[in-house]
Amino acid sequence: MNPRIKDVLAGILAGATPEERARNLAPHHDALPPSIPAKDDDSRDAMEKRRAFLRERGFKIDQLAGEGNEIAPEELRANIESLIGFARIPVGIIGPLRVNGVNARGDFYVPLATTEGALVASYQRGAKLISMAGGCATLCVVESVLRAPGFVFNSLVEAGAFLVHVISQFEAMQARVSETSRHARLVQLDPIVSGKEVYLVFHYTTGDAAGQNMVTFATNALVTHLIETAPVKPLTWFIEANMSGDKKATQLAFQGARGKKVVADVTIPRELVVKYLHAEPEQIFRYWQLAIVGSLQSGSIGMQGHYANALAALFIACGQDVACVSEASVGLTRMDVTKSGDFYCSISLPNLIVGTVGGGTHLPTARECLDLLGCFGPGGAKKFAEICAAVVLSGEISIAGALASGEFASAHQAFGRKS
Repeated sequence: MNPRIKDVLAGILAGATPEERARNLAPHHDALPPSIPAKDDDSRDAMEKRRAFLRERGFKIDQLAGEGNEIAPEELRANIESLIGFARIPVGIIGPLRVNGVNARGDFYVPLATTEGALVASYQRGAKLISMAGGCATLCVVESVLRAPGFVFNSLVEAGAFLVHVISQFEAMQARVSETSRHARLVQLDPIVSGKEVYLVFHYTTGDAAGQNMVTFATNALVTHLIETAPVKPLTWFIEANMSGDKKATQLAFQGARGKKVVADVTIPRELVVKYLHAEPEQIFRYWQLAIVGSLQSGSIGMQGHYANALAALFIACGQDVACVSEASVGLTRMDVTKSGDFYCSISLPNLIVGTVGGGTHLPTARECLDLLGCFGPGGAKKFAEICAAVVLSGEISIAGALASGEFASAHQAFGRKS
């Protein structure tokens, strides 16, 4: 069996039997915790009620509330240069959002940082529907952070000789990676030849870090070693040949995985859909069919409504690399009507670059937001990825309902404009 398939199976089961895992992913109809108070009230009193609500549940939000100490510039050395201050973006909260995942299990209050009116309200509606339906199933299927160096030779013959050497060195390269980091692991190599040029697409796992610096350092060490031991040397080489999908949407990453590939789905009873989305499941399904054709005609990679809204809001709140939304927002949304007339929706995120250690996760507000989700620190990355998927699913359900019912414009009129 392919070692990567073994890794996938191990990640899905995580010590459980297939039967136990199936029960865990099924809807759970235990009593839900309280909803966020005063959701549609923009007064200071309402904001203080929401803050008190979170504090009563043991969450520390002093930094989010503007009551914490200012971070010392020296502590930001690895995050920014020429510091002059901070951009303050409003943070709202939705929940509870029930998630029945392999790594994320429970009812979550999710922070979203945005300046777009109607966005938090929309995700709150989707989260409410998912939770009332017993929660969504989520699964982090596979993880893989890519780096793709490129090499130039005099001829195809030289390129081929170099490639033969590279393939023979895979196990040695794995050992070399382990010397560069305690967390990085080389799991796959995809060689691509184009005339006298060679591209090597390295696939790594990076633990709980987003890992883009980690894989850059590992790849640099690998390539240096490969060139030293190769029977033929390249004329020149580059650490990244623009094939990894870094900070861009690509078909290559869409078909495989860049970061964490996460899927989520839910079936919502018909009566809940009609009551809260003001449309029948068949109307929403018909809209989805129309949207697929629209996506094809526009040349979109994947088919989805607005993954970027959820991911940008989560990434900003939780100290992620926001530029990675460019690749993370590629995905597939699937909608259907069950035989009993209920509404089914699933989402697939093949390129979710997230981390719960390193990067911006140590920043005061980011840490508080990750702590709200129980994700800060080692062991939290897959859990955070599954929560991201659940939030994305909430947004897809809500926006499809708004468009199918004809309420999309009126919602933005109500929430997205200053009076």
